[in-house]
Amino acid sequence: HAGGLRYHGDSALLSQLYHDGYVSAAAVQQTDVFKAAVLFARSEVILPAPESSHAIAYVIQKALECRETGEAKTIFFNLSGHGDFDLAAYEEYLAGRLRDFEYTEDMLAQGLSTLPDIG
Repeated sequence: HAGGLRYHGDSALLSQLYHDGYVSAAAVQQTDVFKAAVLFARSEVILPAPESSHAIAYVIQKALECRETGEAKTIFFNLSGHGDFDLAAYEEYLAGRLRDFEYTEDMLAQGLSTLPDIG
């Protein structure tokens, strides 16, 4: 779910931090994202944007791992926006109409084939 930001890239600084191994990336299924967002909204009384909710879902995964292992960690994330403009997506999730989707390698190759060759 891209949500309201409509920007599907990363900053040059973040890309460099990833390249240098200072940060890592993770993928979370969109239904898990909205499940985490609803949990966050019910506990913090803030409806998070879906973009932020990806981080919330991953933070919850990490916290549960720490609970299982008994490891104490400080975990932080960036709440970058509210979900007021994403209510239709929340409605889809709460009605059970939002589905997880995974791109296949063939779909990825087909999409990449439409990009210009910048050699």
